[in-house]
Amino acid sequence: MQSWFFLEDPKRRKLKIPKKMTDKQIPQKPEIATQNWVFSVALSDLSPKEKLFITGSTPELGEWDYRKMIPLEHNENENVWTKTIEIPNYCDVYYRYVVCAVNEECNDTRICRWECGIEPRVIKESMLHPVIDHFGEYGGNEMLIRGWLTSQSLVQFKFIDNPLKLKSRLAGRLMHIKVTPVKLSFGTEPHIEESSLSTDTMDVETPAGVYVEVATLDNDPSLCSLQPQEQFGREYRPNDTLLVNVFAPNPKNIAFLIDFYSYSTRASSEDPPCHIGYTYVLPNMFKPSEGLLELPVTCNIKHRPLGTINFEYLIICPMEENLSNFKVTYAKHWDPNWTGLEVGHRGLGASFKTKEGNSIRENTIASLKKAAASGADMLEFDVQLSKDMIPVIYHDFHVCISMKRKREVDFSEMLELPVKDLTLEHLQKLKVYHLVEGRNHEILFYDEDLEEHQPFPTLKDTLEALDEHVGFNIELKWTMELKDGTFELNNPFDMNTYVDKVLEVVLKYARSRRIVFSCFNPDICTMVRYKQNKYPVMFLTVGVSEKYPPYRDPRCLSIPAAVQNAISSDILGIVVHTEDLLRDPTQVKLATDAGLVIFCWGDDNNDKNTIKKLKEMGLHAVIYDKLDQYTTKEVKVHEIYNFVHSFCYILS
Repeated sequence: MQSWFFLEDPKRRKLKIPKKMTDKQIPQKPEIATQNWVFSVALSDLSPKEKLFITGSTPELGEWDYRKMIPLEHNENENVWTKTIEIPNYCDVYYRYVVCAVNEECNDTRICRWECGIEPRVIKESMLHPVIDHFGEYGGNEMLIRGWLTSQSLVQFKFIDNPLKLKSRLAGRLMHIKVTPVKLSFGTEPHIEESSLSTDTMDVETPAGVYVEVATLDNDPSLCSLQPQEQFGREYRPNDTLLVNVFAPNPKNIAFLIDFYSYSTRASSEDPPCHIGYTYVLPNMFKPSEGLLELPVTCNIKHRPLGTINFEYLIICPMEENLSNFKVTYAKHWDPNWTGLEVGHRGLGASFKTKEGNSIRENTIASLKKAAASGADMLEFDVQLSKDMIPVIYHDFHVCISMKRKREVDFSEMLELPVKDLTLEHLQKLKVYHLVEGRNHEILFYDEDLEEHQPFPTLKDTLEALDEHVGFNIELKWTMELKDGTFELNNPFDMNTYVDKVLEVVLKYARSRRIVFSCFNPDICTMVRYKQNKYPVMFLTVGVSEKYPPYRDPRCLSIPAAVQNAISSDILGIVVHTEDLLRDPTQVKLATDAGLVIFCWGDDNNDKNTIKKLKEMGLHAVIYDKLDQYTTKEVKVHEIYNFVHSFCYILS
């Protein structure tokens, strides 16, 4: 295994000399236990509503809790923010700076960006005099990351597949699309944010504390990155994917005005665009997490129908329980030396794809342990929810259930049921078979008496059963819409509920284990990114393939589209299908040039020579089956020691 950031580096361990039994260690208290320390940080590019805060390791600094951040005071003459805070003299004090947008009307604070170095700033016990820090710069590097959702929600509008259908006289004209939040509960005087409203919509009241960003998936990284929405919105070109993110304290009290603008062919470069039409989105039109709307577009002048606009939306709510803080984040952290990691697919490998499948059932504790003992750096497995909303490890959306409890199975009495319709007790106690076994009338595993070989271990039990030194690549299983309009699974759980249940278990029980989340659904990736700040997220993609049917979402159709989506979602990287990668190996550089981490998956990986080739291409990790047979490296000495120690213990 490679050395990872989650674990202590053995090379850096300090030698501890044991003291004699007779030596008494009397703690020495300093004469003065605390002192006043002047924290100063230079920062100039703040918007009028943004303020600088500090958080840190001591109670006086809030103990990394976002609810206890300390606001700094601005010295306008020097562009320096300062605050005198009492700190202890008897230990090192760790701290970070945070930029937040403060809405005093509704007492709401949105975390905009914060310092994310693995090691925070430190005031050594021996330091005597304060210094002026520079926001985001320390240790010779610039380390900043976007915030996560604490009290606000995120409403994302997705304009894809040429969503505007207008009258023939407007057909073919490029349109700018702008989304403006509108306050529904009106006060005495409207508060107008002139920078974000056009002259045509100056009569609407903007809700307090809202913020709008836009991104267009494009080969130009500057368009992919989220930017503040401009006065007339963002141009929509044919086949574009335009994402509009609206951060709001309470989206249930907000309507949305969608305006459409177009530049006249006779206008000069300095003329503003013409306001063509508009539509309104009311909060009661939304489902809790995701959906699709088709609305009429009304002419701005005659107020008659011009056509229709259809778009998808995603609503991300913050987690109810406060499980994230400023202590550390690995969301965008990846050491350049971490390349060629070996990841066990479903543990030791898929066991139902072919008759030569693995001898140990996939996605079980036994399979995961065997892959870990074989030298896996990480273990990849799939997570979905049981009917009673407990995260379990299983790949397929459906299972076969035998209606009778007996060893001689009558395959005519098999029922195919979704995993989501069975409780954990049903999944673990009923006679459950894989779809392949049920459809082929053939039982492949006779392992009922082996506890760790049973399917459907819970995510919590898996985190506790496996050695913390092996990392987990947790794939969140979520239904996808295929290009033909069908779904892999109908009527799944609410998306926010599903993601919250998985994150809650990981954030509580992962401890020091390294975790990487992944999913084929780009909306799930966005959700995981904004609901927590600790673990990285990677977008799984099929890309161009002859083996799998394409998905409808254009973000899933190619590696370039996946790269663009990862940039716009502000996630760590992508997990690509090796079939597409071998077709065009230059796509590895496309991802790495964009600053992304890239893994690969697929049946092509189940070959030693291919694994070696993929590592030489610069892949950060390769996910494959039968890691015990195809691994290209030796198991570390400490892993052999652990195995031998366990074996000797059993013999004794």
